Amino acid sequence: MFPALRRAVTGEPDEADRWRVEDQQPLFGPPRPSPVRLDEGVLRFQALAARLPAGIRFGTSSWTFPGWPIWGGSYANERLVREGLAAYAGHPLFRTVGVDRTWYKPAPASELKGLKEQVPADFQFLVKAHEDLTMQRFPRHARYGERAGQENPRFLNMDYAMREVVRPFIEGMGAGVLLFPFAPQALGRDFLDRLDGFLRGLPRGPWRYAVEVRNPALLTPAYADVLEANNTLPALVGWAGMPSVVEQARKTRALDRPERVVRWMLHPGMVYDEAKAGYAPFTLLKEPDPVGRDAVVEVIRGAKAGWVVVNNKAEGCAPLSIVALAERLAEV
Repeated sequence: MFPALRRAVTGEPDEADRWRVEDQQPLFGPPRPSPVRLDEGVLRFQALAARLPAGIRFGTSSWTFPGWPIWGGSYANERLVREGLAAYAGHPLFRTVGVDRTWYKPAPASELKGLKEQVPADFQFLVKAHEDLTMQRFPRHARYGERAGQENPRFLNMDYAMREVVRPFIEGMGAGVLLFPFAPQALGRDFLDRLDGFLRGLPRGPWRYAVEVRNPALLTPAYADVLEANNTLPALVGWAGMPSVVEQARKTRALDRPERVVRWMLHPGMVYDEAKAGYAPFTLLKEPDPVGRDAVVEVIRGAKAGWVVVNNKAEGCAPLSIVALAERLAEV
């Protein structure tokens, strides 16, 4: 086994590094806890990973769930937040991960760079843009305080985007996907014109931009035209009230693109809070969805590159869903 992989999976250093670990133990008091590690059983997925298309990256919406059967020990959520990413990235099937907390608060470049430094060079992130960019009017929810129900002056505001979201992403990550998710909302008739102007102003490079909408009525040829004209990917989302990802791909012409983004978020017919309560602590596939799996595989099959992010609320346990998806993709 390669030393880096052995360290990530087992938490054990190779011989050349062993002296460094021992040197760092305190002279007095209890020893420091061992690093977060994966269960050695995940190594059996190396052969499966080798059968997958090189450009397809599977990952989860986060890496911080203690109940997942991938961990080689009992770790609190807070510890996984701080220390779990490096171990997560050692899983043979995990080559991306969603960064959702940037939806609630922008992250500086230093924080994003700190995440990147914990993973292998070919690992990439799918980072959510701050909600202030994609919320035209703030919902009437206590979380928004005095802003609840008010028009949002930062909606598709390029100055705010560059300062708080885009430049930090480029400087911190330099690759991967920056996702602009538009929650279900009443968007004005000029939405596509505003989106087009916004996307045209974004700097280009080896990274990718993607747009996700959760208003089915927006899935029109005009929407697909705007994304294509600005070299922006449609993010296909498995979510309540949305057509299947296959239908979304058809309406956005996603299958004509060599790169694709899919987020399998929610079990059909369920709402988020219901799935969260019913599936926790996310240890098992409580409600397998083979139809949903086949749909995800259908839209990523043949892609030159693809980012597939899976949520616990799709079937009950995102890591196990990824195993099932990888097995299905390897068959076709």
